[in-house]
Amino acid sequence: MDIHTEEAIVKLILHGGNTRKEAYAAITAAENYHFEEATSHLQEAEAQFLEGHAWQTKLVSRRSSDKEITPSFLLVHGQDHLMTAQAELNLAKQIVRQYEKQSKLEARITKLENN
Repeated sequence: MDIHTEEAIVKLILHGGNTRKEAYAAITAAENYHFEEATSHLQEAEAQFLEGHAWQTKLVSRRSSDKEITPSFLLVHGQDHLMTAQAELNLAKQIVRQYEKQSKLEARITKLENN
């Protein structure tokens, strides 16, 4: 494995980790009903994922060219890390939406109780 392949794999892991960190920060913000902050974290998570995906695309396109990459444990780990981060990001988006709905329902209930 040459240094360029290793660099790309490390970027997959790095951006996957950053995606997960931002996704969980979004959930924490949403738990506290800080939805603008949650949205900001989700946007950063999406940007991190797209950056990681760009590195994955470079690896895949390189594999289909003359410079074939021999699959390794590290390569599989890097791709798995990024794809798991994508799944967690998608789940975080759903959780944030649920907290937004919960917040709106609580506001409606409070308004009804005060009438």
